[in-house]
Amino acid sequence: MGRQVCIASAGFSEHASKRSDVSMPELVSEAIEDCLKKVPSVSINDIDAFVNGNMPAFEGVNIPELWMTDWLGARNKPLMRITTGGTTGGSVAIGGYYTVAAELPGIDTVLAIAFEQQSQGDTSTGLASVAYGEISVLNTLGITYDQLTQLLSAGAAIGVASYQATNYMRRSKITEEDLARVVVQNRHNAAKTWWAHLKMPDLTIEDVLETPYISYPLRYGMVCPASDGACAMLFTTEEKAKDLCDIPVYINGVGSVANETGVLGYNGSGAGQLDTSEQLGAMKSAELAFGQAGISFPRKEIDYAEVYSPFPNQELMWIERLGLFEENTASEMYEMGVTALNGELPINCSGGVNSTNAIGASAMERPAVAALQIMGKASNQVPKTVHTAIGHGWGGVINLITMMVMSDKPTRKIK
Repeated sequence: MGRQVCIASAGFSEHASKRSDVSMPELVSEAIEDCLKKVPSVSINDIDAFVNGNMPAFEGVNIPELWMTDWLGARNKPLMRITTGGTTGGSVAIGGYYTVAAELPGIDTVLAIAFEQQSQGDTSTGLASVAYGEISVLNTLGITYDQLTQLLSAGAAIGVASYQATNYMRRSKITEEDLARVVVQNRHNAAKTWWAHLKMPDLTIEDVLETPYISYPLRYGMVCPASDGACAMLFTTEEKAKDLCDIPVYINGVGSVANETGVLGYNGSGAGQLDTSEQLGAMKSAELAFGQAGISFPRKEIDYAEVYSPFPNQELMWIERLGLFEENTASEMYEMGVTALNGELPINCSGGVNSTNAIGASAMERPAVAALQIMGKASNQVPKTVHTAIGHGWGGVINLITMMVMSDKPTRKIK
């Protein structure tokens, strides 16, 4: 299984729709500096290896890790690049974990960095460049161009998410007001998070419901922004982490699961899920990560959760699929205040992806915030002591899931 791995620190850049005040390397450097300032005894020269990732097609630049090497501090050191769509940051974090766990000679301390400067390019064009490659492959597998046209007409992320939202709303009997309540909680939390993008401390449910539809039932006021930003996490051995920080965060379970996309199931005649809110990947990733961490009762054993939810229906859905709440009860938990900052099980106190979405970094920011909550160093720190937390990522066509289970002790079990 490899050695025990800990998170010693995490850091962020300031996020905004356009960070035109910095270049991409400078943006990344902000996150690295914020990460390392929390562990004064560590300098960039103490890092043994680096893992990084973004969605390069979104900015229209290639292999940024090579022309940014000096800014990363990675000259003449092992450097791995990972890109897995929306889950890129989660995959980079898991890559940092495994780089330490593998016990490679001379590699004990790893810096993982995920970022996106979307204002430098065009996200839709970037997605199209990925789609062209997929069209070529799928056509050779026997899927006709007529079927592919239907597949690609889903309307990108918002289109797929709206199909998912209507399915979930029908299943759970929730309303648009329930969706708006999730948005309000996130934007209020973001207002207390120094690096977050959309900070709206006075936003109301009525404000959200007055905005126009983009794709029913999702309104303009419900969807995530496009952000420029970066995140960095420091992974090291248990022994070194104890010397570097007061509360090392133990990684007790990781999971990365991809199942067939709902859209391909419809139009490609595949055997995958037909209910886009079913989310088999989320359930399987949770089963895998919780199993490694020795967690049998997530609702009782998890103290804090960061879930990847650009759209409010997803936040309600994920916390059910990940086993934190019973099926079709999540909206009630938000209405009762269970998921609030001072609630029984706080969710996304950073404001989440709904408030800040630098795509390559977003899935890393979930375990990064969760780890800082355990350390007691989060920007919007919950009042209770956090012993065990999770960081979840989502990507692809609602079918790629990453999970990380963290604690202030090695594998904890409920008594």
